[in-house]
Amino acid sequence: MTTQQNDYRVLLYYKYVPIEDPVAFADEHRAFCQELGVKGRILIASEGINGTLSGTVEQTRKYMEYMNQHPLFHDMPFKVDEYHQHAFKKLFVRPKKELVTWRLEDDVKPYQKTGKRLSPKEFYNMLQRDDVIVLDGRNDYEYDLGHFRGAIRPEVRTTRDFPDWIRNNLKDYKDKTIITYCTGGIRCEKLTAFMLEEGFEDVYQLEGGIISYGKDPEVKGQLWDGKCYVFDERISVPINQVEETVVGKCYHCGNPTDRYINCEYDFCHKQHLCCDECEETYQGYCSKECIEQDMVKCEG
Repeated sequence: MTTQQNDYRVLLYYKYVPIEDPVAFADEHRAFCQELGVKGRILIASEGINGTLSGTVEQTRKYMEYMNQHPLFHDMPFKVDEYHQHAFKKLFVRPKKELVTWRLEDDVKPYQKTGKRLSPKEFYNMLQRDDVIVLDGRNDYEYDLGHFRGAIRPEVRTTRDFPDWIRNNLKDYKDKTIITYCTGGIRCEKLTAFMLEEGFEDVYQLEGGIISYGKDPEVKGQLWDGKCYVFDERISVPINQVEETVVGKCYHCGNPTDRYINCEYDFCHKQHLCCDECEETYQGYCSKECIEQDMVKCEG
């Protein structure tokens, strides 16, 4: 049997819905996942659930059936990718204060109000309009690996930086048509809800996110350049089925690359885009300083 046979699947899903006791729910859900044998990262909060997990075809089928029978998640959609192995090394099921960490004093509730949803085809059509602002709802390093053509690159390293960035950079565009997107849709739910609270008038979000857009049989991921960053062992996945492009640039030399690696220095582990040649030249480190610091540590 070839090692590339897709005997496994990766599930990406979320739903904003009130959960009365997130800690108890997380404990119960963790026990179920352990018994099932899936691996991944699942967050439980009073505002809902957000998960990415991997397992065999049979395990993921049972997981989806279980969730679709739950009264809170019976209508929760799943994005499914075939894969040849687990995309995670361990299972984490954790209760958290927020699914997406924005840390607002008055938190928004996407299940009460959020931006208007666009199907992949509607989003594709809107992308080609001259009067539309396209906003990437992810972090800057995700944008650098791949993005929609013409999208604004947010100068944020973490999601909690978004509120201030929006207030400082988009305040003059509150009367404009703005379309947003993120990996699976969950961040845009909160992003557009926040923008509506801030007085933006015409805000949309890509339903199902970039992953669903890439799987749409009609759109086929067109107008997406590069790859899409994902938070599992795969690191990136292709989106555009029509033309393949590389927009990422090597951290060291600036040449095109779509490979992210972690710095070899244990006290750094900076994730950076790195071409094959520079990975060899810098021995997997992000800088000469990290090489020197690691050598000192080893000598000590």
